[in-house]
Amino acid sequence: MAERPIFMPSQKAGRLVEETTISFLWHKGMAPSQKKKNVLELHTAAAERGLKPLLEVSSKSEEKLGQRLSAFNLKVELEEGGMISLECAFQGSKVFENGGPYTDLFGVESRDAKRDERLSSSGNLVGFRFEGQDFPLIPKTAFYDWLYIRALYPHRDFLQRLHRYAGFTDIEFNPAKSINCQARSCATYVALERLELLKECARSSERFMQILLPDSLEQPHSNKERQKSMF
Repeated sequence: MAERPIFMPSQKAGRLVEETTISFLWHKGMAPSQKKKNVLELHTAAAERGLKPLLEVSSKSEEKLGQRLSAFNLKVELEEGGMISLECAFQGSKVFENGGPYTDLFGVESRDAKRDERLSSSGNLVGFRFEGQDFPLIPKTAFYDWLYIRALYPHRDFLQRLHRYAGFTDIEFNPAKSINCQARSCATYVALERLELLKECARSSERFMQILLPDSLEQPHSNKERQKSMF
């Protein structure tokens, strides 16, 4: 058995995202077929609790929409022109005690950016710097979520279909090891659109962080002792 969270756009005042942990049968193995089995098991277990339909947001999704919303596939438009993957933007913006940001990662493949050895050999993460702007570590998911929202915003008409889903999952996300999750970011996007805050948050990271902070501090990932090791 395994446990994974489901992220749902919140219907409560002062909250953006609700999290529910689901236990389900886990199929061992790294093959894509095994991971797709796990997605099915997770969604089936969630449906038994009335949580449906769900969208798997990853390259392992059975739906093309979920695959396209993967951070490896999403593109962020740069102010100076050009497009880079969200994953490269995130990894290449990290600032450490002993180095960074490693903006050369903007020009590599997403998987190569995530695996660059400098990301694990430059000391503790102290923040992010993107297009000349500094982003703090608190709220914890703010920079990643904002990049995700910025990447989705130009496609908001097409993404109206996201409102048909009760929640979002990412089978690769293990909350015991990570904080940032593309499924959570997707749920945040939907919540902001329902609250008619999407436009101002996509255009202003400062405004987005003001809105996110109260919600972030109430989420399971807000445990400060886990902060340094989980970005």
